[in-house]
Amino acid sequence: MGSDHRKRLTPKSALFVKKYQKGIRLSFAGLIIVLTVMFLFHTPSNSTGRSEKAVKNGIERTTIARDTLGASYIMPFTDQSQGVFHPEDDGVTVKAAMVTLARNSDLWQLVYSIRHVEDRFNGRYHYDWVFLNDQPFTDEFKRVTSALVSGKTKYGLIPDEHWSIPDFIDREKFDKAREELSKKDVPYGGSVPYRHMCRYQSGFFSQSKLLDEYEFYWRVDTDIKLYCDIQYDIFKFMKVNKKKYGFILSVSEYEATIPTLWKTISEFAEKNPQYIPKNNLLDFVSDDKGETYNMCHFWTNFEIASLDFYRSEAYREYFDYLDRSGGFFYERWGDAPVHSIAASLFLDKSEIHFFDGIGFYHPDFHSCPVEEDVRLQNKCICQPDKDQTWFNYYFCTRKFFAAEGFAIPKGAKAFE
Repeated sequence: MGSDHRKRLTPKSALFVKKYQKGIRLSFAGLIIVLTVMFLFHTPSNSTGRSEKAVKNGIERTTIARDTLGASYIMPFTDQSQGVFHPEDDGVTVKAAMVTLARNSDLWQLVYSIRHVEDRFNGRYHYDWVFLNDQPFTDEFKRVTSALVSGKTKYGLIPDEHWSIPDFIDREKFDKAREELSKKDVPYGGSVPYRHMCRYQSGFFSQSKLLDEYEFYWRVDTDIKLYCDIQYDIFKFMKVNKKKYGFILSVSEYEATIPTLWKTISEFAEKNPQYIPKNNLLDFVSDDKGETYNMCHFWTNFEIASLDFYRSEAYREYFDYLDRSGGFFYERWGDAPVHSIAASLFLDKSEIHFFDGIGFYHPDFHSCPVEEDVRLQNKCICQPDKDQTWFNYYFCTRKFFAAEGFAIPKGAKAFE
């Protein structure tokens, strides 16, 4: 059959493709390149439909992350107000651990705290758990806790110099001070072990060699409860949102335990202005621009923080200055105001975060998410009418939100 006959039998569309096939191939290749570039540079929205790009304090922060929480995932109003996002679960964790200061006698109370954290959070992420004690841990303590923790367990003995009365303390003055506080019925006013605990938690715990490999820690006390599932990696949340201190409850301190704490801190701050950023959170801890302390502090029974912050030159010099003043012994300074004032003064206020949607209990205070859809989603078992987070009296969460300029949930209940 001749070539002219074959040409007549060939469909016109085929002739068209043959004639322009080079151009078609080039166009198709170009389309593929454009689609590939668009895919690579596309930034998906997070679980609330918001972009992962957030603008806060004039700083634009963009993080590319696939959303695996689902389109129906509900982020607490306060997290939206704070301009954060919940990171994906991609199998990549950060260098972090739970840390518990405990005695051997605390074991059977502690097991409940461990189960709460493991069931509600760590069973999915398998972070390590570090236990610290001023006495060697018993084999029973190690066996039981190791069986409950999904990550590795580590057991540390606190050095004597971190759990004893230092040489610079006047023993006679100390005994007299304890006696006076006991007469006033100040909680733990006469206790020596409690003072060791507060001093250790205030400054020495972060120096433990067992924590050297970690960036973040979650303090878990022996008598806490978690009411809700934590749907995301809380440590990774701290890292990707550039947070250095996280809390749930905020309360007022017993003034009788810290009569000279603010004066001592003010002296340190005046001598070391280089440690205090302009965009600090002074307005959370002082109602008069630093003249006095308003007693507000983050309740450290739930504390997730950067270990690098506690290892920093600013914090270590701050703690050493407080320690040498003797206030941990002559008075009864707690680690909560010591940590909280340091975070408020030495961190940029954008680095401090209020956690919501978790639900928390430590005797005798409750945190329960105010939004019902969040409680149902996170399988919370707390009673919302017991939540104390937003009370005007004694609790300080509203003051934190005011100092940060954040909006609070409409359902937040004030103390009546």
